[in-house]
Amino acid sequence: MTFEEFVAERLDGLLRYATVLTNDPHLAQDVVQDVLLRAQQRWDDIAAPPTYVRRMVTNEYLSWRRRAVRRMVSSSHDVLDALGPPEPDPAAAYDERDAMLGLLATLPRKQRAAVVLRYYENYSDSEIAAILRCGASTVRSQISRALTTLREAGLKHTVVTTGAPE
Repeated sequence: MTFEEFVAERLDGLLRYATVLTNDPHLAQDVVQDVLLRAQQRWDDIAAPPTYVRRMVTNEYLSWRRRAVRRMVSSSHDVLDALGPPEPDPAAAYDERDAMLGLLATLPRKQRAAVVLRYYENYSDSEIAAILRCGASTVRSQISRALTTLREAGLKHTVVTTGAPE
């Protein structure tokens, strides 16, 4: 697969993923653009582009969070839908999306990345562990802590998981 084919096929998904992580569609575009520029420079050396680029986006988000604290803005349905066609989301109705994004924004960065990869991207523990460069047990622990925090924060609706845990 060429770099151009990869971008044509995966750009919408990468933008949506980065938007959920950053909670800022403009920052998400910056993160994805920076990552794709770096990936293009070493494209021939990348063995598994989808996983590698997703890890790059995750690392760029984590690095951004370490470098500076910025004001988070709420993402609306229109902004997310404009970045790419909406995907079916059986975990929550659209009227719960904004509340969920707000709750996700309160989580520590690694917990947030693990939860988004599990429930938004449907990754398994081993896939998340590869992206976050930690053990599968650490992934499970991060997700467990995050879900406890979300419940304590007032999540009143049951979240139906669609992930593929091991």
